[in-house]
Amino acid sequence: MAQFSYRAANEAGSISKGQADAINELDLEAQLRNMGLQLVSAKLLASRKGSLTKMTRRDLIDFLFQLEMLSRAGVPLLSCLGDMRRESDAVTIRELSAGLYEKIEVGSTFSEAVASFPGVFSQTIVSLVRAGELTGQLPDVLKEIVRSLKWQDELAATIKKLLTYPAFMIVVISGVVFFLMVYLVPQLVTFIASMGKTLPFHTRLLIAVSDVFVRFWWLILSVPLVIVALVSAAAAANPKVLYKLHEVQLALPLLGPVFKKLILARFADTFALMYRTGIPLIEGLTYCIDVSDNLVVRRSIAQARDRVLTGASLHESFAQEQLFPSLVLRMLKVGESTGALDVALSNISYFYSRDIDESVGKVQSMIEPTLTVTMGLILGWIMVSVLGPIYDTISTIKI
Repeated sequence: MAQFSYRAANEAGSISKGQADAINELDLEAQLRNMGLQLVSAKLLASRKGSLTKMTRRDLIDFLFQLEMLSRAGVPLLSCLGDMRRESDAVTIRELSAGLYEKIEVGSTFSEAVASFPGVFSQTIVSLVRAGELTGQLPDVLKEIVRSLKWQDELAATIKKLLTYPAFMIVVISGVVFFLMVYLVPQLVTFIASMGKTLPFHTRLLIAVSDVFVRFWWLILSVPLVIVALVSAAAAANPKVLYKLHEVQLALPLLGPVFKKLILARFADTFALMYRTGIPLIEGLTYCIDVSDNLVVRRSIAQARDRVLTGASLHESFAQEQLFPSLVLRMLKVGESTGALDVALSNISYFYSRDIDESVGKVQSMIEPTLTVTMGLILGWIMVSVLGPIYDTISTIKI
C-alpha cells in the first residue's frame, strides 16, 4: 500500500484536503468516488515496499472465486480485475488485483502476470492458468482451482482439529505436574517427614521426583526448547536429517497414517486436476512433486516420474515405491487402461478424504481417554503417596 495526500472536490465544487492509503492513484480515485468526491490532485507520501508476497488461503479463494464468476459472465479480464481493485473489501485482494491489472495492461498475459506473484500463486496454479488460457477454458480451470483450494482448506482444518486437543491437554498436564512437583508436594513432604514413620516406596519416589523438579526446574524447562532448536537447526543445515524427520513423521503411531492419507489425497487431487486441464503427464508429475513438503513423498514421486520418462507405465513406476498402497496402484492401472486417469485419481482423492475424516474421529476417540487416564494416574499417584502415610498415622492413634 501507499500513502497519498490529496485534494478533492465535491458536487458543490468545494475543495477538501486529506490523506489516505491506496494501492495507486487509480485506487485512490475509486475510494474518493465512493465518498462522493472527485480527485483533483494527489501526492505520494510513502511508497509501499515491494509487491504482494503473501496472501491467506481464504483471501486467495475469494479472489479466484470472484474472478471465475465475473469471467464466466462474460466480463473482460481487465474489467474483472478493475472492479475487484476498486470494490473488494480485503486490502490484499485489492492490491493483488491492481498488480495483475498493471501487468496485463502493459502487455503481459494473465498467466505471466500470475507468475509474477510467486508468493501468492504456486507453480501448480500458474501452470493450470496457462493451460486454461491456451485451451480457452479459463473459467472452468479457475472453478477447479477454487474447488481444490477449498478442499485443501477443509483438510487443513481437519488436521488442525486433530492436533489441537492433544497439544492443549499435554500443555495442561505438564503445567499441573510442574506446579504440583515444585510447589505443592514440597510443602506436604515437610509435614509427612515430621511424622517419623517409614515411608512407602511410592511416597519416597514422589519425594525424589519432586526434589529433582525443585533443584533442576530451569533444566526441565529449557531442555525441550534446546532440543527442538538443535533439531530444527540440524534439519535446516542437513537435508539428510530433514529426510529422517519426515520418515519419522510418517511412522508416528496413530498420527502417521493420517498424515500419509492426507498427502496421498492431495497428490491425487492435484494430479487429476492437472491431467484434466490438458497438462502433459510428465509436466503434471513434476509439479506434483512440490504438492507435499514431506521429502520422502517428494522423492518417491520424483523417482516414479523418472521411470515414466524411461518408458515404464505409470502404475508400474509407482508400484516400485513402497510409499503407495495397493488402492492407489490399482486405480492408476485402471485409469491407464481405460483412458480416464483423471476419474481414477479423483476416486483416490475422494476415498482418502472420507477415510481421513473417519481416521481423525478414531484417533481423537483414542487420544482423549488416554490423556484423561494419564492425568488421573498422575494425580492418583500423588494423592496416594501423600495421603497414604497420613492415613496410616491417624489409624494408629488410640482414642
